[in-house]
Amino acid sequence: MSVVALVPAAGRGERLGAGVPKALVEVGGEPLLVHAVRGLWRSGCVQQVVVAAPRSEVDVVTAALASVGAAVHVVIGGAERSESVKLALDAALEIVPDAEVVLVHDAARAFTPPGLTASVVAAVRAGAPAVIPALPVADTIKQVDADGVVRATPDRATLRAVQTPQGFAVDVLRRAHEAALADGVAATDDAGLVERIGIPVHTVLGHADAMKVTTPFDLTVAGALLAARSPAVEGQA
Repeated sequence: MSVVALVPAAGRGERLGAGVPKALVEVGGEPLLVHAVRGLWRSGCVQQVVVAAPRSEVDVVTAALASVGAAVHVVIGGAERSESVKLALDAALEIVPDAEVVLVHDAARAFTPPGLTASVVAAVRAGAPAVIPALPVADTIKQVDADGVVRATPDRATLRAVQTPQGFAVDVLRRAHEAALADGVAATDDAGLVERIGIPVHTVLGHADAMKVTTPFDLTVAGALLAARSPAVEGQA
């Protein structure tokens, strides 16, 4: 059962304030995108990675990924994340037409352990149409109105913080994106698009290392995480 992975990396990452697309921000001398793609390959279950890059950065992204030494294809991304995912999926299926499992992974979650990727793939292969890594929420969550007044306190035992890679049966992800396009819906969460068409989304236990780099503070944490890893530990995580 062939597996392809899509990495939508066409966003600007303005909250990080680095002056370059977030995927190209370096940690430990290499872009976040390179760390993310290398982690996908180290899972041992991905046959092809397709990266959607900003039009102006395609050559830069292609050159950066040359160091990974694996089957990586770069396409021009769209204005919205969902468009980038759709473009990357179309390209992936041209390269691997018999693919049955597709992963969607954020370059900003550059240090996701390979073992987590493998567990997502295993769950899809076992029959789940859609699978996402998720962690229990540690903080109390408040629902507020437009004026910032608290209206509800959801039971955090039922809440999860979602990570990537998210895994899907190929036909499920394609149907979800086609429906979203027809309805004019753009989303930053592919599992949410799958939910819209009435397909159940399953979870596997996520990992703290799959944190998302969004702010300068996150970048500092990511650097410390990388520094704490040895090559052996990184490959087995």
